[in-house]
Amino acid sequence: MKYFKKMIPFFVSVCMLAVSMPMSVYATGTTLDEINEAEREIQQTEDEKEAAESEKGSKKNELNKLQFQRGTLRAQLDAFNDDLSSENDKYNSICAEISDKKNEIEIKKLELAAAKADEEEQYEAMKKRLQNIYEQPDNMYLEMMLSSSSFSTFLNIADYIFTISQYDSGMLKDYRNTTLEVSDKEAALENELADLEELERQSKEEQARITELINTTNDYVKEYSIQINDASDELAQIEKEIEEKEALLREQEANLEYLRAKYEEEKRLSEEASNSDRRDISEVSFSENDRYLLANLIYCEAGGEPYEGQLGVGAVVINRLLSCRYPDTVYDVIYQKSQFSPAGSGRLALALAKNSATPSCYRAADEAMSGVTNVGNCMYFRTPIPGLEGIRIGNHIFY
Repeated sequence: MKYFKKMIPFFVSVCMLAVSMPMSVYATGTTLDEINEAEREIQQTEDEKEAAESEKGSKKNELNKLQFQRGTLRAQLDAFNDDLSSENDKYNSICAEISDKKNEIEIKKLELAAAKADEEEQYEAMKKRLQNIYEQPDNMYLEMMLSSSSFSTFLNIADYIFTISQYDSGMLKDYRNTTLEVSDKEAALENELADLEELERQSKEEQARITELINTTNDYVKEYSIQINDASDELAQIEKEIEEKEALLREQEANLEYLRAKYEEEKRLSEEASNSDRRDISEVSFSENDRYLLANLIYCEAGGEPYEGQLGVGAVVINRLLSCRYPDTVYDVIYQKSQFSPAGSGRLALALAKNSATPSCYRAADEAMSGVTNVGNCMYFRTPIPGLEGIRIGNHIFY
């Protein structure tokens, strides 16, 4: 006990770092555990890679759809620009026609003013001539007619007066007709101008409508471009992730291959150890410290197992102790690197500090130290996994 008492401060210091855990079933850490974990990690990485590839496919479809939609919008934008260009040409043509029409109207107004002036002048001339004929002193034309030497002279004078009157009436009628024609033409031009101005208004509205379509489509194109850039970045990130997963898979598969080779070597060594020279239990002397250490290890590894399982754990420790291929003390066997997980995790130190071993754990330690084994020469134990054969006791398989 003196040896153990010297170790108590060490155990207590370790306990300060350890986390207290409820009694449960623990399996010895072996290469098979590592293989199982490596296979699980590979499966997880493959699942993640498959999910990333699926996401990559979805992202590519999304990107293709966005690019197609942007291409469609760009084609529409080109068509709208063509429409706007045509509408601008149409508008410019209408404006030119309006300008020409206004010039024609101005000319017609001048012509109408001239025609009205000619009509007025003719009317005034006709009035003057009539006044000359009928309002002259002594009525010269009437006197000439009455004083005619012959009837033919009378008729000639009368015909002359009639001819002048007819001429004046004809000229006045012609001038009036010209005035009406010019006025009608001006009115027609005004109507044509009104029609052209309505076309101009409609063309402006159409230009505004097309411009709005162009602006809206441009906004959509910009939005799709942003989405395409984002999707491209995401796709690049996914592809990078897939590359990383592939690299990780290569590393994991290489590690798994190494672990399998290591496991086969361990099995070979285990078989050799089982078949190798063994000391007889009578050749080994145990101290109370060995009993205390073994009982607490049994508690950590199989405290929740039936007694047969606790004895199996103790027998594995003693089998290693008796083999020439393992350390020759209980302490060195238990603390051999990467063999019994409670020894490396601090749980064993915690159990030792509290002396957590139950009476059945001490009984199993005593029987194992006396040479009793219910697992033959097995050197390992763990929770069962597919493909592992051995002696099944409770939640452990011994092999």
